[in-house]
Amino acid sequence: MDVRKVMRGDKDLSGADLSGANLSGARLSGADLSGANLSGADLSRARLSGAMLSGADLSGADLGPADLSGANLSGANLVDAILVGADLSRANLSRADLSRAHLSDADLSDANLSGADLSRAFLSDANLSGANLKGTKMPEGWEFIVRDH
Repeated sequence: MDVRKVMRGDKDLSGADLSGANLSGARLSGADLSGANLSGADLSRARLSGAMLSGADLSGADLGPADLSGANLSGANLVDAILVGADLSRANLSRADLSRAHLSDADLSDANLSGADLSRAFLSDANLSGANLKGTKMPEGWEFIVRDH
C-alpha cells in the first residue's frame, strides 16, 4: 500500500496501490491518481477537485460526499462505488463504468458522461443539468424529468 506517499502530501500517486486504504477527508485536489488502485478505499469527504483519476480502479470505494468537481475520471472503474452527495460537477467521466454506483443526491451538473455506463446505477435526486450524455448507457426505464426551479 502506498499510503505513506499520501501522508507525505505527494501529488504524483499515479499507479499507486491504495486498495482498501482509509483516506477519509484526504486533501488530494490536483493529485495525479491515474491508473491507481483505490478499490474498496474509504475516500468519504475527500477533496479531489481537479484530480487526475483516469483509468483508476475505484470499484466499491466510498466517495460520499467527496469533492470531485472538475476531476478527470475518464475510463475509471466506479462499479459499486458510493458517491452519495458527491460533487462531480464539471467532472470528466467519459467512458467510465458507473454500473451499480450509488449516485443519489450527487451533483453531476455540466459533467462529461459521454460513453459512460450507468446501467443499474442509483440516480435518485442526482443533478444532471447540462451534463453531456451522448452515448451514455442509462439505467433501464430511466426517464428524464425536467423540474422548474
